[in-house]
Amino acid sequence: MAVFRGSAVAIVTPFRNDADQTINYDAFADFIDFQIDNGTDAIVVCGSTGEAATMTEREHMEVVKFCIEHTKKRVPVIAGTGSNCTKTAIALSKEAEQDGADALLLVAPYYNKGTQDGLYQHYKAISDATKIPNIMYNVPSRTGCNILPETAARIVKDCANVAGIKEASGNISQIVKLMSLTDGNIDLYSGNDDQVVPIMSMGGLGVISVVANIAPQMMHDMCYKFFEGDVKGSAADQRKMESLFELLFCEVNPIPVKKAVDMMGFEAGTPRLPLTEMTEGNAVRLRQEMISMGIIK
Repeated sequence: MAVFRGSAVAIVTPFRNDADQTINYDAFADFIDFQIDNGTDAIVVCGSTGEAATMTEREHMEVVKFCIEHTKKRVPVIAGTGSNCTKTAIALSKEAEQDGADALLLVAPYYNKGTQDGLYQHYKAISDATKIPNIMYNVPSRTGCNILPETAARIVKDCANVAGIKEASGNISQIVKLMSLTDGNIDLYSGNDDQVVPIMSMGGLGVISVVANIAPQMMHDMCYKFFEGDVKGSAADQRKMESLFELLFCEVNPIPVKKAVDMMGFEAGTPRLPLTEMTEGNAVRLRQEMISMGIIK
């Protein structure tokens, strides 16, 4: 059974505006509740949007544990526990599993650019060390390496608890090939908000979404219209949100979405360096689009 169907929010991590940008757990709790109350089907904590890359390992796991405990099984919690060090990824994954995560999101090893066999060995090692579902995360624009369809299919075949993949390569042809090689026996999730409907048409189960931070009900509804046979309505929703998608990625994620969450009153704070505050002109355009979409007044 799939970990979730529909829209999982790649949730932001709120930081306080103090010198150390400590984690604002009060704001985080409120934002988790907002997500669950407004249609989010699952929560992905400490992914790229959650800024795990600029947290210490201890902070990272404290945020994961807090999210699991506060969510209280109302929706599945998927813990981002990937690393470019296989031993580190295993340690983080085992701790998240022990803390009660429903699944793991495992980004492809970044910077050191593993070979395809290295990627296979990496995911197999994590799979062998854990029992809960593992979801691969393919995002070559950030990692510098691409999990090829043949490699992903081999991993799924040999690793019983590797349940799926978050595909953010942007390469629809590659995704079609993956689904062909696996006979559709892989839980496929879009990692790009602007490709959800096309990916669902290939058997995708939904999206792990940045946009869901500020439009959780819209993203949920777009997915479920498709599942219920209203493909035309789902496609119309995809088109309707195109300008919002564009603005939320006009600067490096999660710069724009943290600004957007702040505009909604949830005190997301600014990203940690090397990311910076959103530029004023783009922030004005984003606010105008959010007003136009009815997200804020």
